[in-house]
Amino acid sequence: MNKYELAVVVNAKLEDEERAAVLERVKEYITRFGGTVIDVDDWGKRKLAYEIQKMNEGHYYFVHFEADGTTPGQLEQSMRIMDGVIRYLCVRQDA
Repeated sequence: MNKYELAVVVNAKLEDEERAAVLERVKEYITRFGGTVIDVDDWGKRKLAYEIQKMNEGHYYFVHFEADGTTPGQLEQSMRIMDGVIRYLCVRQDA
């Protein structure tokens, strides 16, 4: 099992319940594709480096999880079409 970190930028204009639902959906995808969520860091609302879809702010989450090598690809395919997710990046952490 490899360790991964998933950075997710969620639309800051969403209500708290909607943002929580997006994060829960991300965690469900991780477990569905065979991974286990270790922890979630909520960095809160931050200014984006550049404007994305006419937005200047996003809500940042960092999800740490363990999974095999195929999980990140499957996860990114699912996140690509998720509503509320502005950007995402999944990287493997060194042991």
